[in-house]
Amino acid sequence: MASIKINSVSKIFDNVAALKDINLEFIDGEFISLLGPSGCGKTTLLRILAGFEEVSDGEVFIGKELVSSKSFHVLPEKRNIGMVFQAYALWPHMSVWENVAFGLKIQKNDKKLIKKKVEEALEVVGLMEYQKRKPSELSGGQKQRVALARCMAMEPSLILFDEPLANLDLNLRESMLEEFKNFHKRLKCTMIYVTHDQGEAMALSDRIAVMGNGTVMQLGTPQEIYHKPVSEEVAKFVGRGMVVDGVVTKNITDQQAEVMILGENFIFRQHKTYLNTGDSVKVSIKSEDLRISSKGIATKVISGIYQGNSWSILLESINDQTTMLKVNSFDAPPKETEVVYIEIKDGWII
Repeated sequence: MASIKINSVSKIFDNVAALKDINLEFIDGEFISLLGPSGCGKTTLLRILAGFEEVSDGEVFIGKELVSSKSFHVLPEKRNIGMVFQAYALWPHMSVWENVAFGLKIQKNDKKLIKKKVEEALEVVGLMEYQKRKPSELSGGQKQRVALARCMAMEPSLILFDEPLANLDLNLRESMLEEFKNFHKRLKCTMIYVTHDQGEAMALSDRIAVMGNGTVMQLGTPQEIYHKPVSEEVAKFVGRGMVVDGVVTKNITDQQAEVMILGENFIFRQHKTYLNTGDSVKVSIKSEDLRISSKGIATKVISGIYQGNSWSILLESINDQTTMLKVNSFDAPPKETEVVYIEIKDGWII
């Protein structure tokens, strides 16, 4: 296993900063997701950890060993890491067994040890009966399990995942999430997982680093980043939340305050600090925090989208037509332009 320490790391490509002063620390055995939209820097950071890119500034430690700095760089093959790619990266002319054994042969391990480790890894991922097949004879999920077996056989201290489920269909992605969770439990090594899919990050991670524009906007547990975003950017990205302006009308406790939003008062969670009456604040709200009621904020129905088990209803505030709200409902939406009232059950003062 390996802890990871990233000190003030920056990366510049053609005078453009892909990463800006990144500071992160991961504990031995953690499952960490780097979450963010395309172009946010998450893959660049993963490639730096892998050794495929050199830092422009800062330092990277794997365990106690310095592996990257402005003047020092340890090559990928010297870092004892495993990598699982989006495109599987299997040798097409080799069998499943040969693909899993490849790294062990490069290390010049004893033949008996290679056989033992390959068979153990294939047994764990349920591919013993497929060991003679070529990658072209496997499904996408089976190919990804070969890639996992290859990592397992090498016994790395760190495993990096570069959007490994992006090429799979929805049902297969969901089943592979369980594979990854079991894989982590068995190996107990540090795993860092790059994704733009929030569901994957929430399901797998001990902690999530939310990235944007080359920076880490928030590092926390899935519950923390979902329910307690530290900024408007995180609030809007994670869970497709809404951010609404409000004014503090009363402090209730050091964890709750009453805030007026669109002419109505609601009680919201807050940091353990008192706000002053009259302070302007921003409140993070999720669609599931809203409900249609007989009282509350007056809104006009704009549209309703059926999502299989519920409706997503878009509403426009009557008091402020620039403010749009989305509510999830199991009932079909009222007709367009109809006036409905919205209550807010929960929210977080940013």
